[in-house]
This record gives sequence, C-alpha cells and structure tokens, in this order.
Amino acid sequence: MQVAAVIAIVVILHVPLGNYLARAYTAPTSWRVEMAIYRIVGVEPDNEQRWTKYLTSLLAISAVSVLLLYGILLGQTYLPEPWGHKGMTPALAFNTAAISFTSNTSWQNYPGESTLGHVGLTAGLGVQAFASCAVGMCVAIALIRGFTRRERNEIGNFWVDLVRTVVRILIPLSVLVAVILLIVSVTLIMVGLEYLPALALGPLADALGEPLLGVNAASRFARGPSRDRKVPGQRIGIGGSSMLCPVGSRPGLVETRCWWTRCR
Repeated sequence: MQVAAVIAIVVILHVPLGNYLARAYTAPTSWRVEMAIYRIVGVEPDNEQRWTKYLTSLLAISAVSVLLLYGILLGQTYLPEPWGHKGMTPALAFNTAAISFTSNTSWQNYPGESTLGHVGLTAGLGVQAFASCAVGMCVAIALIRGFTRRERNEIGNFWVDLVRTVVRILIPLSVLVAVILLIVSVTLIMVGLEYLPALALGPLADALGEPLLGVNAASRFARGPSRDRKVPGQRIGIGGSSMLCPVGSRPGLVETRCWWTRCR
C-alpha cells in the first residue's frame, strides 16, 4: 500500500507541478519582489548570458555561499544558541560548507543535535539548502536551453533563473509543506532541550520541507528525518519518498524545451 501511495502521488502531481515549473521559468514578466531583488544586487534581468558568463555567475554565488556558511559554522560559539554548542572545527566546517551543502549532497558525519545550533541550522544550512537546490535547477534549465537554442549563443540569465527558482518554486512549496508538518505536530520552536523526558526540539517543520522538495537539507538528529517529532507518521514519510520537485521537473523541462524551441 505504501508503494502504491507513492506511485499515486507521483502520477497525480508530476504533470501539474511540471507545468508550474515551466511557467515559472518561461514567464515573460518578473514579479515586483523579483525586480526589487534585481535592483538590490544590480542585475539587469533582460540581459541574457553566454554559457561562460552563466558559469561565472554560478561559481560566484557558490563561492560566496561557501564563505558565509563556513563563517557561520566556525563562529557558532558567539551566536545566540540555546544548545550552547561550540563552533565546528575548521576541517568539519569546510567539509560541511564547501563539499556537502554547496554541492547539494547534504553529507553529514556528525549528529546534528550535538553539533548544530538553531542559527547554524536555519540561517546557515537552511539557507544553503535552498541556494544549492536552486543552483542545481538553474543548471538543468540552462542545459535544456543549450540544446534547443541552436541559432543563439545565450542560455538565459543565471540571476533571473536563481531568483525565480527560490521565489516562485522553493519558498511557496516549502511553506506549504511546513504548514502540513505543523498540522501533524512536527515542532517549530526556538528552544533547546526539554527534560522529563529529555526532548531535543528546534525549528524542524520548516527545515523538513526542503528535503521533501529538493532532496538537499540538514538533519537535526543523528537518526535523520525518520526520528519521531520530525516525521511523525507514515503519511509524511510517503510524501517525502515522492520527491515531487525532482519528479515534476521532468515535464517542466520538456515544456521549457518546447517553449524555447518555438521562441528561439
């Protein structure tokens, strides 16, 4: 029954989700919040980029992400953390920031409840989970454009693709998933340990939405998302097994390919 439920979820939702992804990347106009972001970072959304410029922009945001996350993990000692965790060692912080979360692999060799504080989890790994997932989706879109734009050298604007991925796709879907998780009693609380019995709490509902959508996210607990209070039942586990964004991206990319083929 569980396997059948996963298949049913994928079959029902992958087409509408894929169509939504296609519309997000091919929309001719930008939202106001997107235009505000472009003005802040000094990006001209109408200027498309060759693959070299697109790659340079991708590497630049990845390098900045590594440095910021590395600094947060090293400086955890000085952050307002209810757990009282110390900063990571330089080697562990670099492995986590540069190798694991910037590359969207989410490999962890430490128990989250004894190593990560709330700020490190939310402002550090949580933000990078969004950023690395968005970068990966941008690469997929750029690859499709590279195959279809035979008479043009530009493959889009990386900053436009990145902002649209975060604003139109990842944030709305993650908020929806977080609300569902709150309804089924996943915690979202900025405290440390509660005793009698000892409960490791924290902002879990918002963090769990990321791996359900884009695979990449940090685990608060050593046992991963299967631990109680993070995935409290089979229904949420089945939903996570569906991995809707990776599955839905296939029809979305196909639709994007068709759109660029017609309009190149």
